Amino acid sequence: MKKLKIGNVELENNLILAPMAGVTDLPYRLICRKMGCGMVVTEMVSAKAILYKNKNTKTLLEVREEERPAAVQLFGSDPEIMGEIAAQIEDGPYDIIDVNMGCPVPKIVGNGEGSALMRDPKKVEQIITSMVRHVKKPVTVKFRKGFNDASVNAVEIARIAEGCGAAAVAVHGRTREQYYSGKADWDIIRQVKEAVKIPVIGNGDVFGPEDAKAMLEETGCDGVMIARGAKGNPWIFSRTLHYLETGEVPPGPSVKEIRDMILYHGRLLAEYKGENMAMREMRKHMAWYTAGLPHSAALRNEINQIETLEEMEQLLESRLTIRAL
Repeated sequence: MKKLKIGNVELENNLILAPMAGVTDLPYRLICRKMGCGMVVTEMVSAKAILYKNKNTKTLLEVREEERPAAVQLFGSDPEIMGEIAAQIEDGPYDIIDVNMGCPVPKIVGNGEGSALMRDPKKVEQIITSMVRHVKKPVTVKFRKGFNDASVNAVEIARIAEGCGAAAVAVHGRTREQYYSGKADWDIIRQVKEAVKIPVIGNGDVFGPEDAKAMLEETGCDGVMIARGAKGNPWIFSRTLHYLETGEVPPGPSVKEIRDMILYHGRLLAEYKGENMAMREMRKHMAWYTAGLPHSAALRNEINQIETLEEMEQLLESRLTIRAL
């Protein structure tokens, strides 16, 4: 299995869980690491929110020893603040500090943050330079193909990142304008890989083991970052590793494995966020876990009514039995 080294951090393998707001919280990162993922990334955290001591950042910044190696992802547009905050959190349990230059959400883009930064290469250079200067830990950057089809500049941004001392880049093969629609352009990942010497991590349209292998082969990228393909599907990591090592695609999870994973996830979440909040959050996770199963639409309806762990256990017991299939 190909290992991946980012700066002085060596990963067990080259599969990475992408940062996803509202998805890659601590419990889900623990699950994905347990399923063989080589590295996890926190949900994105606002540098300004840390600066102003916003209480919500405490939860976002929490990382446990057993999920490492882990990257913390910061977003912001002020080079000085980004550098200062990177230095402030550097002693935390993070192996890598990542910069978000890919988020397409209007509120973030409207503030000149996330993928809006791709329209300002000078600012990109200032931010990465400031962060690299402020910290000893590796700094990485995640960005998109470009802001829109008229400004495809991923290669330029990658070269800037490398020139400023970034240890690796992750490239999502879609423009900001595309959000998550249409097809990811893997060719831009190949172009970035050919343009820089630092590790390049490919991202976009990896929904199964075959996709990961195809991306590695078609683009020459050093690692694969899995985002939506990991929603309700932590098995994608163990299955992909198996396929890359043996050439055999293992079967997907059984109904029992899905049920057991939902229970495990629900309990982990309840322990971490309290039962009430956990059950509300599990609704979306359960919908992802059960997508494609027989009667999943009816099941989703019932999922939205559950409020306690006990109700969740009863629902799974009655609905996700081998007999239900």
